[in-house]
Amino acid sequence: MVFNPYCRLPRNIHEKCRLSALLFFFVLNLALAGCAKQTTVVLLPDPSGKVGKVNVASDGGSIDITHARETTIVKDRQSAPSTPEIISDAAIMRDFSEALNILPQQPVHFILYFFRDSNRLTDASEKIIPEILAAAEKRGSKNISVIGHTDTAGNPVYNMRLSMKRAQFIADTLTQKGINAVDIKTTSHGENNPLIQTKDNVHEPKNRRVEVVVR
Repeated sequence: MVFNPYCRLPRNIHEKCRLSALLFFFVLNLALAGCAKQTTVVLLPDPSGKVGKVNVASDGGSIDITHARETTIVKDRQSAPSTPEIISDAAIMRDFSEALNILPQQPVHFILYFFRDSNRLTDASEKIIPEILAAAEKRGSKNISVIGHTDTAGNPVYNMRLSMKRAQFIADTLTQKGINAVDIKTTSHGENNPLIQTKDNVHEPKNRRVEVVVR
């Protein structure tokens, strides 16, 4: 939730706002009328377009909002939330620009693929390295995660080592191009977290990867 920094929501309305699928939406709250009478809740999709659900409740009742840009208003502690309606992007920017401006930037995700049984990047993935560097520079990032993976072909112990080699290769490449090594956290999952689910001992190109998250 993002609250108007100049207002405090009525305590019982705030405590009864029950959220589900927290990772899949933003909820914007605006308290009006002297920061005491009216609360507006708007549901927005996350940067990938996914929308979750929020249950807004007061002493007068409760209601779910489940669609992008859907809004409900609670006039006071005793009033039930209003019938949800969809508002325009222009209205959201007009009424919630201050809250939107203080939202933290969402992490940027990159996936780099490797040739079979190696830590050599595919040609297409080589071209993504400059994009990672540009994202880190634009954000002044001090928090970059590099996570190595393999497919299920071969021995799990070997695959864990290979996934770490891949992750370390990318970390080294980034540091060679100017990223501070202390800003990079390197981990590996081996074959345990495939992007594409397969049976054991299956060569799957999309599982031979390193994921880079720039925060």
